[in-house]
Amino acid sequence: MRIITGRYKGRHFEVPRTFKARPTTDFAKENLFNVLRAYLDFEATTALDLFGGTGSISLELLSRGCPRVVTVERDRRHFSFIAQCSRTLNDAAWQPLCGDALKFIERCGESFDLVFADPPYALPELPELPARVLQSSLLKPGSLFVLEHGKTDSFAEHPQFVEHRAYGSVNFSFFRK
Repeated sequence: MRIITGRYKGRHFEVPRTFKARPTTDFAKENLFNVLRAYLDFEATTALDLFGGTGSISLELLSRGCPRVVTVERDRRHFSFIAQCSRTLNDAAWQPLCGDALKFIERCGESFDLVFADPPYALPELPELPARVLQSSLLKPGSLFVLEHGKTDSFAEHPQFVEHRAYGSVNFSFFRK
């Protein structure tokens, strides 16, 4: 896994082959961040990465200068990998947390400028995830929620849906609070 651009550009982290996580492809990640650049000033953006997986999205957010990035990952091995990456970078802006993302949505008292979620595509709660996030206190008014999902899911009917982007088999739906 490599960091595409920013202050950590070119850094590599070897993801164990035994991981269950499906990291966002470099192609999809690069295109996602090109789109996000039109919505956000990264250096003024606090971000939450739900279902952190390998931490790839969090690393890109940090590299682009986000002053605060919180990553939530439930799987202990994946969290351990994310924590190791965090220690390697020694970036005080990054706060990895080991916990259930769905419970975090309900209990978190902090609000963010960007919430990114890349849940397992087979997550039973996936269809209701936009409503859960957008009705919670996770997002500041006017902030952005980005959901990565499979090609069979559509969120275009959601009242806060903004746009959909597809890069190969990777799909992103954007919502505005």
